[in-house]
Amino acid sequence: MNIQEMPYHDCIDLVRKQWLARLACAEGNIPYVVPVQYAYASDRLYAFTLPGKKLDIMRGNPNVCVQIDKLKSKHSWKSVIIDAKFVDLDADECREEKHRAWSLLARHIDWWEPGALKPPSRLADATSKAHIFFALDMVDVSGRATQS
Repeated sequence: MNIQEMPYHDCIDLVRKQWLARLACAEGNIPYVVPVQYAYASDRLYAFTLPGKKLDIMRGNPNVCVQIDKLKSKHSWKSVIIDAKFVDLDADECREEKHRAWSLLARHIDWWEPGALKPPSRLADATSKAHIFFALDMVDVSGRATQS
């Protein structure tokens, strides 16, 4: 198996075609990694979440990292890493972009399920169910792939 660096345009092509990523954020020296569904447009990834740990961490530290994979087999895969900045779309002035995020995400079947199924960890969390849309501005992109 030969592993090669992917050119930028191949990385972006993979990002466009996929819809599931692993989002890493960190609070202090403690990383937190979760799966998220996303939509891509204009060097931004769009996603949503319910209030909770991930949102709290990203609001405190907007520097995040995203991994997107395409796995065919143990010896045939592609992986892209994106360094990004969290952008909260919850404010009123972001209404148009929030609508754009919703429209892009809605192209995927059941796009809302992972975030909507998060069980409340406390009774107070159960009363706040508003979905928070956010963007991730791509800062750096790199990728690797196996070469047959």
